Amino acid sequence: MVPWQELGRARVPGGELVLSKRGEEFAIRLRGAELMNSRAHQSEELLATLACKRLSEQSGVRVLIGGLGMGFTARAALAALATDARVEIAELVPGVVEWNRGPLAHLAGHPLDDPRVTVEVADVSRLIGEADGIYQAILLDVDNGPDAFTAPGNAALYGAPGLKRARRALVPRGVLAVWSVEDDPAFTGRLTGVGFTVEQHKVAPRSGSGARHVLWIARAP
Repeated sequence: MVPWQELGRARVPGGELVLSKRGEEFAIRLRGAELMNSRAHQSEELLATLACKRLSEQSGVRVLIGGLGMGFTARAALAALATDARVEIAELVPGVVEWNRGPLAHLAGHPLDDPRVTVEVADVSRLIGEADGIYQAILLDVDNGPDAFTAPGNAALYGAPGLKRARRALVPRGVLAVWSVEDDPAFTGRLTGVGFTVEQHKVAPRSGSGARHVLWIARAP
């Protein structure tokens, strides 16, 4: 068995992220728990594909992605959008941005080099709160989803006040897409409670996996 090689560490409110490599496989862990793996990114790609599928023929689309991860969500969004789209990525951890410009860059085809992309080291909830009807889609690939495992402060994104702010930041019929490692019926109820029409998808993180991640595709009124 090829041993894991540590490539870097990045401080987060809940501890420290550790980036490791084993052969051609990369993983990011927190407190020993694996948050991301380069072999399992199908659900992140589907999040972007489902959120952006109605936007491919629209011009001037503006999309906000909360959470950079390993870049797979951003790459899938770029693949679905027109050449004049704007994709804004908010990533809370500077080290994750550095890793995506360095050892992780090739995994998703260097999405940060795409001229449509801008990256800001910021809390996505702040950007959402400052926006008023400007985004066709907001994608939240933050933490483990509504459970907010990495940083308890992320839970504010998924409460009713945070969801109301997200709805206000969207254009009419805009899409809020949320990724989660597991189901959360209470979160579904909060989405509908603030006025979203909700579709829920349970998808495998990679082909052949028995695990299921959960995607909410919520459309604003």
